[in-house]
Amino acid sequence: MKFNKLVPIITLLITALNSHAQTYTCWPSFRGNQSLQGKTNLKVSESLKLLWSFKTEDIIKSSPVICEENIFIGSNDGNIYSISLTGELNWKYPAGTSIEAPPLYLDQTVYVGSLEGTLFALDAKTGELKWKYLTEGQISGSAGWIFSKDKKQKRIIAGSYDFFLHCVDSKTGKLVWKYEADNYINGAPATNDKIAVFGGCDGFLHMVDINDGISKDKINIGTYIASSAALENNLAFFGNYDGGFYAVDMIKESIIWQHAGAGPFLGSPAVSENRVIIGSQDRNIYCFDKVTGKVLWKYKTSHKVESSPVIAGNKVIIGSDDGFLYILNLNNGEKIWSYEIGSAISSTPAIINGMIVVGAGDGRVYAFGTK
Repeated sequence: MKFNKLVPIITLLITALNSHAQTYTCWPSFRGNQSLQGKTNLKVSESLKLLWSFKTEDIIKSSPVICEENIFIGSNDGNIYSISLTGELNWKYPAGTSIEAPPLYLDQTVYVGSLEGTLFALDAKTGELKWKYLTEGQISGSAGWIFSKDKKQKRIIAGSYDFFLHCVDSKTGKLVWKYEADNYINGAPATNDKIAVFGGCDGFLHMVDINDGISKDKINIGTYIASSAALENNLAFFGNYDGGFYAVDMIKESIIWQHAGAGPFLGSPAVSENRVIIGSQDRNIYCFDKVTGKVLWKYKTSHKVESSPVIAGNKVIIGSDDGFLYILNLNNGEKIWSYEIGSAISSTPAIINGMIVVGAGDGRVYAFGTK
C-alpha cells in the first residue's frame, strides 16, 4: 500500500467543511461535523433538569440532530420524526421499517437510511418525501455529505450491508458512484473534503476519493470495525470489535499507537485538543492521551457503553446501557452529573445552546436543560 498520493489530499483538510459544522443552534449531523469529531465549544450546565420527553412506539437507537429549532430522529417503530424544541410533534414519516441510523440535516432536507436499505430524503419543514434511493442491504450508520469536485453540487454518501459505500446526488438521489468493500459497512463515513474514511466488517480502514469513488488505499486492522472513525489532520481514531483502539497516520500508513484489551467498540470517539474519549462494551468509558495513547482515566458504568460521547468544553456527555446519561469531567473522569432514564441509551446526544437531546430504549426522546 502506497500513501504518496494521499499527501496532497490529507494536508488540505477540512477547510471547506467548517461553515457546515455544528453551531450554537444547530447540530446537523451525527458527531456534529463531517469529520465525526464529536465536540463542541458550547458550555454545558452542571445542574441540568429534564425539560420534556416525547414518546415513540418502539425503542430508539437512532441519534438526534437539531436544526432550525427542530429535532429529527428515527425510531424502530418505522417512523422518522420531527419534534419541536418544546417536545411537540411537527410531523412523522412512515419509512416502513426500523430507523436506527442517525439523520443528516442539510439544506432544509433530512437524509436518513433504514434497516431495509432505503435512503430517504425528506423536506425538513413538511416531512414530504423528495426522493428515495435503494441499496441491497441495511443502512445502520449515518449518511454524510460531500461537495462535487467543482464545489457546485452536494452529494450524499452512505454505507450499506450490501458492501458498498454509495454516493448520490443530494437533489435527485441519482447514483454518482459506489465503492465496494469486502463485507458490511456498519458505521458512518468521515470526510475531510478530499477523502471518505470508514471501517468495514472486512477488517480494513478504507480511504476513498470523494470525486470518483476510487480507493486511495486501505489499512488492514485485522478484525471488524463496526464503529465510525474520527478524523483530525492526517490521523484517524477508531476502535474495533476485538477491543483494540487505534490512532492511525493515514499518510505514513502506520499505527501511531494502539490500546488492546478493552471490550468491543461500537461507538465512535470524540476528539479534543489533547484527549480522545470512547465507550466500550466492557462497561468503561476511556480517555486516551491523543499523542501517546496512554489511558489517562476510565469511568466504569454498570453496563455496556455503545453510545458515542460528545465533548463540550471541559465536559464529556455520554449514555450507557445502564440507563444513565452521564456528564463527566474531561480532565479526570469524575462524574459531574447523571440522570437515570432507566432504559438503555445507545443513542448519541446532540447538543445546542442550553439543551441536550438523546433517545433511549424506552422509545422516548429526552431533552435536558437549565429551565
